[in-house]
Amino acid sequence: MDTSHLAEHAGAAGSFFASIFVVATLSMRTMIPLRVFAILTNIILIATAVPTHNYATLILHAVLLPVNTYRLHQMLQLVRSVKKSVNSDLSMDWLRPFTTERKCSAGEVLFYKDEKADSMFYIVSGRFRLVESGIELPVGALVGEFGMLSPSNTRTQTLECVEAGMVLSVTYDQVEQLYVQNPAFGFYLLRLFSARLFENIATLEQRLAQHATPPQVAEPKPA
Repeated sequence: MDTSHLAEHAGAAGSFFASIFVVATLSMRTMIPLRVFAILTNIILIATAVPTHNYATLILHAVLLPVNTYRLHQMLQLVRSVKKSVNSDLSMDWLRPFTTERKCSAGEVLFYKDEKADSMFYIVSGRFRLVESGIELPVGALVGEFGMLSPSNTRTQTLECVEAGMVLSVTYDQVEQLYVQNPAFGFYLLRLFSARLFENIATLEQRLAQHATPPQVAEPKPA
């Protein structure tokens, strides 16, 4: 069998296996397996495009292969980072690639209580305060996430900038897309939000205890 026939059979076999992978990707609902099968499809079509001299297919999948590889790496890195955040200091650094920077000046209100919520914020620098509770949020704090979890999607407090700084904002739509694309991400994000909730409750209870007035003890009357 000459090389032309070998190339023809290789191309047919490659197309067959690539078609199987394409059909498999259509049945997948999560991003990581989809990216894995897309990478396999790219590799097979590149390998079969070379002997058949199908340069259009070769160029197309040579471009798609690094894109799919990068997206897979990004998603795996995201899951690892969220796991680390949940099991350690609740850092939100894993969210940075999906955020937008926003500079705030002193006295600026980022959102008001009871207004419609559509994003959450990660504090990078400066000082910020929840007006109703009087709680000051440190650098590295996450705020605004409860609006996504509430049934009405409204803000529970007003957030004011006390000292000029910067926050990273991420929309709820972006978070929901990440949640849908990767159930593992959603699970760890839920654990992270729960940990934040208990942390905020503990902080509030501590503040209430500090401001509680001790009961007055009546002085005994002289006999």
